[in-house]
Parts: sequence; C-alpha cells; structure tokens
Amino acid sequence: MGRVLIVAGSDSGGGAGIQADLKAVTALGGFAATAITALTAQNTEGVHGVLPVPVAFIRQQIEVVLRDIGADALKCGMLHDVPTIEAVCDALAAEAPGLPLVADPVMVAKGGHPLLQPDAVETLKHRLLPMAAVITPNLPEAEVLLGRPIADAAAMPAAAEALLALGLRAVLLKGGHLEGERLVDILATPEGITRFEDLRIETRHTHGTGCTLASAIAAGLAQGMALRDAVTRARAYVRAAILAAPGLGRGHGPLGHAVTLDPARLAAL
Repeated sequence: MGRVLIVAGSDSGGGAGIQADLKAVTALGGFAATAITALTAQNTEGVHGVLPVPVAFIRQQIEVVLRDIGADALKCGMLHDVPTIEAVCDALAAEAPGLPLVADPVMVAKGGHPLLQPDAVETLKHRLLPMAAVITPNLPEAEVLLGRPIADAAAMPAAAEALLALGLRAVLLKGGHLEGERLVDILATPEGITRFEDLRIETRHTHGTGCTLASAIAAGLAQGMALRDAVTRARAYVRAAILAAPGLGRGHGPLGHAVTLDPARLAAL
C-alpha cells in the first residue's frame, strides 16, 4: 500500500494542493494523510485568497498522524513563510527521521499568484531542501533557487547538477515551462543524469500537475520503489491524468486524477 503524509496547502477548486495530492496517492494504491499549511480560495482562473494555518496547529497535525498512523514517505508542497518552514522541518526531524521526503518548492500558482514569501526562499534552500530525498522544481522555481536563468533544455542538465551541488540528494528539474513540441525533465543524482522526454500535450488543463507529480513520486517511494522507477511511473500517471482531464472551468482546468495506468504499459516502463 504505502503510507504518505502530505504537508501542503488546500485548493478549494480541487485541482491542486492537498486535493490533488490525496487523489494521486489514492489512484496509485497508497494511503494519504495530510497536514494542511494554508487554505486557499481558488478556482481554475487563479488564487483569490490565502488563509494561513497557525504553525502550532500545523505541527500538531504532523505529530498526531505520525504517532498513530505513521508514514512510509513524506511530501511537502506549499509552505508559504519562514515560520511555517521552520515548524515543518522541526516536526519532521523529530517525528520522521530517515523517511524519504519529496519536496516540491511551490513558489507561484499556475495563474501567477505568489505562494512563497520572498524572505522564505533562503530558509527553504537551507532547511527543507537538504532534508529531501528528491526535490521537484519547475524552471522558474529552479531559477530562483540558483539565482540565474535556465535558457533552454540544453541548459537543464547543468542546472540540475548545480542544484545538486547545493547539498541536495536528488533533483527532478521539470521543463514544462519551455516552448516546443518536446517536454524534457532531468533527474540528477550523485550517480548521474537521467533524461525523460515526451511529446507535449497541447491543453489548458494542467492545473495541479506539479503537486500531482510530487505526490505520485512519494507514493512510489512509500511503496518501496527506487527513485528512478518512482519518477518514471509518476510521469506516466500525470500524462495519463492530463489526457483524462474532465475539461472543467474557464482557466487552467484540473486533471483526471481517477485514471488508471494500463498494466501492459507499466510493465514496459
């Protein structure tokens, strides 16, 4: 099965955040528990409001889940300010040392609304990210973390290795923000670089892809999969969910999270 504790913000529109995380882990056969860091008033057209959860209550959610249900892997998404990042890191270090953590450094919503305060970037870099088994930044997030632009797909392997050099264990650098017919993701570990490439799906229904991918990876790690295998399955699941999108909303619509992966295709991955 695999138990995943997800620490992230809620999306009232159901397409991203905690809601996407729960759906993804469940679809892949895992069990998901949550610690909610913020509430958002959100739909496919954007984020219209954010209500932070008190840090003591965030920590309490983490503690009571881990002390009873437990977890086999962890996933962190929206941690919007320094006190939240510090509280989550302290709680995970105390309650879940050694568990694999997938950290999605969420900074900006699909519609452009900032989800991480500027002064929290350094805390994210130096406290949370080194705790992670893998981080999953998109290109704009990676550019903030590195302090320099990543011009094209050819620059992605070097950028992923530069992120690794910050003291991280593994980096999945996502290239979805680049133009072109091909979509490239780069997995960098101390053992080397793995390049993933697919034909881009032309659609506006991509809300929550980052949350979904990170949680799908966490589900794989919770189920005992090696990192590369977990990433491979997670990418296949996200692609299938995009193709199964229900077409909801006027903006960036949600994925079809209930999709199941074809067993024959899984065997070939």
